[in-house]
Amino acid sequence: MKRILASLLVAGLALAEINSQAADSKLIIAMLPKAKGNAYFLSCKAGADKAAKELGVELLFDGPTDSNAAKQNEIVENWITLGVDAIAVAAENKEGISTALRKAQKAGVKVITYDADALPDARSFFVNQATPQGIGYALMDEAARLCNEEGEFAIITATLTAANQREWQKHIEARLKEKYPKMKLVAVRPSDDLKDKAQSEATALMSANPNLKCLLAICSPGVPGAAEAVKQAGKTGKVKVLGLGLPNENKRYVHEGVTDAVILWNTEDLGYLAVHAAAALAKDQLKPGAKSLKAGKLGEFQIEGDNIMLGKPYIFNKTNIDQFDF
Repeated sequence: MKRILASLLVAGLALAEINSQAADSKLIIAMLPKAKGNAYFLSCKAGADKAAKELGVELLFDGPTDSNAAKQNEIVENWITLGVDAIAVAAENKEGISTALRKAQKAGVKVITYDADALPDARSFFVNQATPQGIGYALMDEAARLCNEEGEFAIITATLTAANQREWQKHIEARLKEKYPKMKLVAVRPSDDLKDKAQSEATALMSANPNLKCLLAICSPGVPGAAEAVKQAGKTGKVKVLGLGLPNENKRYVHEGVTDAVILWNTEDLGYLAVHAAAALAKDQLKPGAKSLKAGKLGEFQIEGDNIMLGKPYIFNKTNIDQFDF
């Protein structure tokens, strides 16, 4: 009898230890940017870190050093092996990443996307910074305003395969066709998400198109890269610069009159919301059909279908850009 009691006591202590370890274990949320050194995604990470601290979850942040779809797949595979609880992905290539994300889901890992979506069956929700149409229309309308609705303009993108930028470009071109018949898109050039390459591409575009009136950069390093090219070419005011970018990277050019405006959203809030969504999904607090999500200090966000909506694009210019620090 004593042996039985001793055995039960040992078993009970072991079970208590396991339960204690389970209670102490943190959710592990892995966040994948398109490029981990990109200032845009570092700003997202700042918000993600705040959310992780508030929620008491462990945040892993890793990505390619440049825009590399194959490397993104490798990182997801590693996280599946590691057994993370949830993954938040900014997809470089919508189709390319989806196979790895489906594999993660089959392994029990919860998946959301943010910034740039994967295929719908490869994730549960997309944390959408703004609708592609809203972004594309805002960019085209602002470019048209700067050009008095006529003349040539060119687009500088990250890569020609970047899913979100292809979607934005589609809506830019649709708005162009619908509203601005006197404007002409003369070229689309990739910058590989690098400021230096954006600068060299902008220089080449101005050389090849002497009547160019506007450079429209739709990736964050592209805006200061295009601005530097215009400044060095002595074409400030003659060739307008506009695009999607971070206020801090563009303040100098905006105040110098090289860049007229940058359009974006609060990237720190995007990272913060993505981690809240991933944690809620991992805890089964966020389920298909949900109409809203509470995200800590930011309050409640609407869910449209499977899109968690951050908000509308915002225009930063000389009048307001100094009010923001990201």
